Amino acid sequence: MESSMPLILGKCEFLNPGGSVKDRVALKVIEEALESGDLAPGGVVTEGSAGSTAISLATVAPAFGCKCHVVIPDDAAIEKSQILEALGATVERVRPVSITHKDHFVNIARRRALEANELAAKDKKVSQVDGKDREPMDGFVTDQEKENPGLLSHCNGGFFADQFENLANFRAHYEGTGPEIWEQTDGNVDAFVAAAGTGGTVAGVSTFLQEKSPKIKCFLIDPPGSGLFNKVTRGVMYTKEEAEGRRLKNPFDTITEGIGINRLTKNFMMAKLDGAFQGTDKEAVEMSRFLLKNDGLFLGSSSAMNCVGAVRVAKGLGPGHTIVTILCDNGMRHLSKFYDPKYLAQYGLTPTATGLEFMSIK
Repeated sequence: MESSMPLILGKCEFLNPGGSVKDRVALKVIEEALESGDLAPGGVVTEGSAGSTAISLATVAPAFGCKCHVVIPDDAAIEKSQILEALGATVERVRPVSITHKDHFVNIARRRALEANELAAKDKKVSQVDGKDREPMDGFVTDQEKENPGLLSHCNGGFFADQFENLANFRAHYEGTGPEIWEQTDGNVDAFVAAAGTGGTVAGVSTFLQEKSPKIKCFLIDPPGSGLFNKVTRGVMYTKEEAEGRRLKNPFDTITEGIGINRLTKNFMMAKLDGAFQGTDKEAVEMSRFLLKNDGLFLGSSSAMNCVGAVRVAKGLGPGHTIVTILCDNGMRHLSKFYDPKYLAQYGLTPTATGLEFMSIK
């Protein structure tokens, strides 16, 4: 590549042990919870996740002697729940509803942690007779365990990872991803761009990089249906009706997974952003195929959207600039939707581009 052209660098987070950028979050969340005492060895970590964070938690938790229970929307790619079960996590698939609903997958995960704590307290009482510990009776099952068969029994309490609001997420990227980008580019970075789900990545990286150099521009790329673009560019989110989502099947009206949201999280509010762009599903699909054919990169939907954002930023900044983005995960977790020709055809998203003409680049 000629030095006069914009240089786009992708940080290959799909090479982490759990296969995604969320390994950083899982490790930080569990380490901090164990250190604070909110999570005990032998306890169960619960999370409501569309996939990658759950997979990372299920990967990391056993290394600390903990278990993992995941609540996942039933429209998420099936291979994600298959991976979770293979990793030893218990998986609870639920109908997608608004975050304001008590049965939103995140709210259910929060309840499961509380129930695990209640079960642990009951088990402790049952195991103490005349001040002496004894083992729980074989075959003894509490009423609560009968009501919640998916919850791991006889665990040492529960802890809700709370990836959206837990600032350990932000710290994982402020203390890890951001410094790595700075060091790996020798400080030669002009802009950073990424989509946001929890907001931890874009917040942690943008905050660190702008502390290093206020000249570094940081941007958001937002998928269809998400309210963050409006918040960054206009200062307001969507209307209440739009925020709750009109379509029951897919509240965000996008085939991308793990990005886009219609509320402000504590993690996202830490972000230092200079602007935002909106990407389309068609751009993400076309970009994924372009990168596969031209760069040998088999990327997931959020990674593809990040690259759409990187090209937008590169076009705006012009020649001689270096733009960094995150390659969150690979395409292996997206075979049943993002890489399924029949699924794409249903939504008019069949890729047709031969180059980058979909980005208005000849």
